[in-house]
Amino acid sequence: MTTSHEQLDQWIDAHFDEEVRFLQELVRVPTDTPPGNNAPHAQRTAELLAGMGLVAEQHAVPEAEVRAAGLETITNLIVRRRYADGGRTIALNAHGDVVPPGEGWTHDPYGGEIVDGKIYGRATAVSKCDIASFTFAIRALETLKAQLSGAVELHVTYDEEYGGEVGPDWLLKKGLTKPDLMIAAGFSYQVVVAHNGCLQLEVTVHGDMAHAAIPDSGTDALQGAVHILNALYALNADYLNVSSEVEGITHPYLNVGQISGGTNTNVIPGKVVLRVDRRMIPEEDPAEVEAALRATIEQAATSFQPPRGGRALQVDVKRILLARALKPLPGNPPLVQAIQQHGQAVFGEPIPAVGTPLYTDVRIYGEHGIPGVIYGAGPRTVRESNAKRADEHLDLQDLRRATKVVARTLFDLLQPS
Repeated sequence: MTTSHEQLDQWIDAHFDEEVRFLQELVRVPTDTPPGNNAPHAQRTAELLAGMGLVAEQHAVPEAEVRAAGLETITNLIVRRRYADGGRTIALNAHGDVVPPGEGWTHDPYGGEIVDGKIYGRATAVSKCDIASFTFAIRALETLKAQLSGAVELHVTYDEEYGGEVGPDWLLKKGLTKPDLMIAAGFSYQVVVAHNGCLQLEVTVHGDMAHAAIPDSGTDALQGAVHILNALYALNADYLNVSSEVEGITHPYLNVGQISGGTNTNVIPGKVVLRVDRRMIPEEDPAEVEAALRATIEQAATSFQPPRGGRALQVDVKRILLARALKPLPGNPPLVQAIQQHGQAVFGEPIPAVGTPLYTDVRIYGEHGIPGVIYGAGPRTVRESNAKRADEHLDLQDLRRATKVVARTLFDLLQPS
């Protein structure tokens, strides 16, 4: 006799080509963030969902709030599927916004091209793939015509790259959703129960612009910035001595991802801007981390020696992002156990529960008291998929199998008590 789980698998296999075409359509609408003009993708996604009988509520974030977040347009989507009264509401969240493609691609980043069983394109692995896996898991679930209790919500949001404040956080603060459990887009070979936090600072170093022929007549902001950079990078040696107890997470670290400044080659730079990214392990206090970074920057700026009679460096520090770490909440074991059980059955190997050094907007659900995990379609590591790099891709068998795991998990968790 065929079990309900096997019936789910069979439906997903029979409709997998349709799932792949759906993902291709999602990839073909750019959602580069920046600039963050993401409403057109939401509209197209809603159209595609409607064609499958899934009505998506379109929640447009007011322009002023979107602009304040550094983006252009955002419309977040919620698909609600309600079953019998009682039971839990389980949210499935995948983000549609992505970093720009960058250089080095050998495949069209918006083509959704399939080569040797892999689909190529920006967001094929992170995380338009899970808009597809979650959608088809819901569709498979409902074909069983089984008695279910509770509800499923599909959340497609568009602010993961900038922190989630006008994505999931906006939906939750507006009272548009309040699930009991949630699964967020992730990779297939582990269920993630914790992740790092992230603090990003913009450091503006002000010197005194001067002609390059008479450099001592000014204060070189770039030299000052290098002095500050050396002090910041020196912290990484100290961070090696700070260890997390969460499996999969090692230690804090710091990176400077952007540097800009100067006006011309023959001019001593008067201003240089640095953007600092500080990853925080779950055990760290974000307020203490920020205070320590600001102190390091201030001490380095004060110790910089300008030319005799030159103006001292002036430094402005502005926080541009604070993403707190995801920590396991007491209600997440049913999610973890179901995913591990079905992940092992479908993939034929254990699915460990671990932490990840990445940060995501999943932690926002946790901050609102909603237990969640990260699981979805993808490889063992970010590097394998080239996520956020040229030629990002996804093995289609991982998409197929992850869809089965999510569908089976939903079926188990929505059984009437």
